[in-house]
Amino acid sequence: MTTAAKLRTRTVKELAGMAKRKKVPGWHDMRKEELVQALVKAARRAESRRNRADGKSNRPPSKPSTAKTSRNGRKKARTAYAERRLRQIKAKQLKSKDLALDGGAERNGHVRDRLILMVRDPYWLHAYWELTRRSIERARSSLGQHWHAAQPVLKLCEVARTGTTTTARRTARVIPIHGGVSNWYIDVQDPPKSFLVEIGYMAGEDKFFCLTRSNVVTTPRAGSGDAFDHNWAEVAKDSDRIYAMSAGHGEQEANRELREVFEEQLRRPMGDPMSTQFGLGASSAGAERPDMKFQVDTELIIHGVAQPDAHVTLRGEPVHLRPDGTFAVRCNLPDRRHVLPVVACSGDGVEQRTIVLAVDRNTKVMEPIIRDPGS
Repeated sequence: MTTAAKLRTRTVKELAGMAKRKKVPGWHDMRKEELVQALVKAARRAESRRNRADGKSNRPPSKPSTAKTSRNGRKKARTAYAERRLRQIKAKQLKSKDLALDGGAERNGHVRDRLILMVRDPYWLHAYWELTRRSIERARSSLGQHWHAAQPVLKLCEVARTGTTTTARRTARVIPIHGGVSNWYIDVQDPPKSFLVEIGYMAGEDKFFCLTRSNVVTTPRAGSGDAFDHNWAEVAKDSDRIYAMSAGHGEQEANRELREVFEEQLRRPMGDPMSTQFGLGASSAGAERPDMKFQVDTELIIHGVAQPDAHVTLRGEPVHLRPDGTFAVRCNLPDRRHVLPVVACSGDGVEQRTIVLAVDRNTKVMEPIIRDPGS
């Protein structure tokens, strides 16, 4: 070990040479005592490096520390949690794709898929479906590698009649749905329009696997019906009207599934209200009864709007205007052709405008049908 006492016995020139060999920085500007101190520090550093090198080569393998073991335990716990969460996520995704309600169709005795579309009002449709497990597996097999990214959807299509039987379809929009439900409410616009719905799986923008297709329905004109509560109990209260709006009285074969679903849910036959609601032979056989009273009449309501200070007449009679210029007049409408001129004059009398309405009423009373109670 080089000591300071030994180094002080040497000359400045010898110390400078030693410092140069040991690559002491700034040695050429140092005085004797500075060179001594620098060389002592350099000797200590060299000795420390040798000791570390010897210790590594001769040291026996050490056991893992407690801290390292603890870190490994935490890492394993995190891995187990991540795997468990991954399994839960995959199970949830699989359930969200499963449109077969726990084998509901098979349990109810149905061996086919069906999708029923009903009209609730001018702006809402109600889709109801039953799908078999076999159909879901068929979709999975057909989509192959695309199944993992596939999304269950309802495809809403507008239908335009191009003839007596042929139709043209245009996809209005694609509605994402999920498993665990068997019905969906669909909002539509611009009534009246005809629609049908397809249910299936969409993989990407252009790959669609259709499971089944619904019947065609036509929404009524706005204002022709009221909205209904969204459940079968409310459907039952006005079932005949909803059934008729959903084209239930149309072609028998085309609407067979619609009839079946209504009859299953409401537990009564559907069809002509005269036979299903009242039945044949409602009166006692052979009983004398008075003639049935039945009369129908109609009125015409004419409404419009003019300048609030205008003078309006209908067939020469003045019409009362509301403060905003709107008006409404009820007229009796006997059987014949009616020509109804409506004239509006400006408040200053300078301008006059006329609108003529022509309305035909033709009432036809049909021959009564007398049903045989015994038939």
